Amino acid sequence: MKNIKGPAVFLAQFMGDEAPFNSLDSICEYMAGLGYKGIQIPTWESRLIDLAKAAESKDYCDELKGKISAHGLEITELSTHLQGQLVAVHPVYDQMFDAFAPAAVHGKPTARTDWAIDQVKKAISASHNLGIDVHATFSGALLWPMMYPWPQRPAGLVEVGFKELADRWLPILDHADTCGVDLCYEIHPGEDLHDGITWEMFREACGNHDRVKILYDPSHFVLQQLDYLQFIDIYHEHIKMFHVKDAEFNPSGKVGVYGGYQDWANRAGRFRSLGDGEIDFVSIFSKLTQYGYDGWAVMEWECCIKDSEQGAQEGAPFISDHLIAVAKKSFDDFAGVDADEAFNRKILGLS
Repeated sequence: MKNIKGPAVFLAQFMGDEAPFNSLDSICEYMAGLGYKGIQIPTWESRLIDLAKAAESKDYCDELKGKISAHGLEITELSTHLQGQLVAVHPVYDQMFDAFAPAAVHGKPTARTDWAIDQVKKAISASHNLGIDVHATFSGALLWPMMYPWPQRPAGLVEVGFKELADRWLPILDHADTCGVDLCYEIHPGEDLHDGITWEMFREACGNHDRVKILYDPSHFVLQQLDYLQFIDIYHEHIKMFHVKDAEFNPSGKVGVYGGYQDWANRAGRFRSLGDGEIDFVSIFSKLTQYGYDGWAVMEWECCIKDSEQGAQEGAPFISDHLIAVAKKSFDDFAGVDADEAFNRKILGLS
C-alpha cells in the first residue's frame, strides 16, 4: 500500500477574467491559501502555460515549476481534454467542437485533427520536460452518436470506429512511450472511451499499448449507473490519475439516465460539489490506497447549484480528510509471538 498525494485542484473550471482567477500567480496564491498542494494545468489556457515553449525548453519548464513552487504548490499533471476531444470528432459535432480549436482550422476537420494531435504530442513533451510521467486527456469520439443501438448498427461498424480511433492515437502513444509518459484517458460520456468495456476495446485496438491508462472520475460512473467501486477492483492496475468529483442520481417517473434534454439542474444525474452528492469517497480512497495508487487526488469542481469559490474552499479539507496514512505496522502486532519453521510445524502437529 502507498499514500495518495493531495489535495490538488484542476484549474480549468476556475480560470476567468477577474482576479484572482486571471493569472498564474494570482490563482496559485489563491489555491495555496485554501490548502491545496498541487495544481493540474489545462494546456489550452495560455495564461497558465506556453505549451509550445514547454514542449521545447526544459529551462522554461524549470522556471514554470519555480514560479509555482514559490506559492508552495507543484504541478500534478497537464491536461489536453479539449485537444484530445478533437483527435476524433464525428461530423455531426464539427461545428460545436470548432470552438475548442483556433479559428484557422474552423470548418476544416482534417486540419483540426492534425492540430489536435500535434497539441497532445506537445503536451506529452512538456510533461517529460516537467518531470511528470502521467498526462490527462480525452479520447475523442467517432461512435458516440451510435451509442444507443437504434437504429441497428451495421455489422463491423464498431470495429471500424475503434480501428480508426486507434490509428489516430498510436503515433501519439508511441511518442508518449518515448517520453516515458502514460496517457490517462478520462472515462467520460461523450467519448468513445466511456466505460470499462470501451476502454478495453480501445486498448486492444491499440495492440494493448502499455501507455493506455485511466483517469478515474467516479462522477461519470454515477451518471451512467456503473459500479464505480467494482471498477477500481477490476482496473486498479491501470488507474494512474484520479479526479475527485461528486455526483448524484435522482431518477423519477419523468427523467432517467438520458436526461430528457434538460439542463444540468433538472437532470436525474448531475454533478455536485464535494460532499453534496452521493459518492462513497471513504470506500474509494480506501480501495485506491489498498491497491497502491500513489498519484494525486485532484478536485475537479463542477456543480449546477453551488458557487465555484465555495466549492474550492470546501474541496481542500474534504480531500485532506479522506487521505489515508498507510499503516506502518499491523494493529495486532502487540499480540504476536516470535516463531521459526520448527515451531510452526509443531503447532500444526507435524514432525
